[in-house]
Formats: sequence, structure tokens, C-alpha cells
Amino acid sequence: MISGCCAVLTDAQWARLEPLLPSSDGRGRPFAEHRRVVEGIIYRFGCGLARRDVRAEFGP
Repeated sequence: MISGCCAVLTDAQWARLEPLLPSSDGRGRPFAEHRRVVEGIIYRFGCGLARRDVRAEFGP
């Protein structure tokens, strides 16, 4: 869990969300770490930040 201005996902929340996301089937470019991306989205919009202000730990 990431600390900061907003809570992100607990392991229980992630366990419910993860099956809904696409899996890597070997075709095309592999998707980034799903949890990291989803937590970055929640962090950005939950805190009301511009994209450039999101911390690097959430990826490029």
C-alpha cells in the first residue's frame, strides 16, 4: 500500500479486481504491472493531481 494523501488498494480489494483485468496471452506488447498501474490511477484521481505530479513509483 502506498502512503500519501489517499489510500490505495488493500490485498483483499486487489484480489477482487485482478481477475477482471486482461491477462498476457503472448500476443503484442505485454501490459505493465496491473496493480501498479491501477494504484497510480487511483492515486492520481483520488488526490486530484496532474499527471506530471504523480510519483515515479507508479511508473512512467
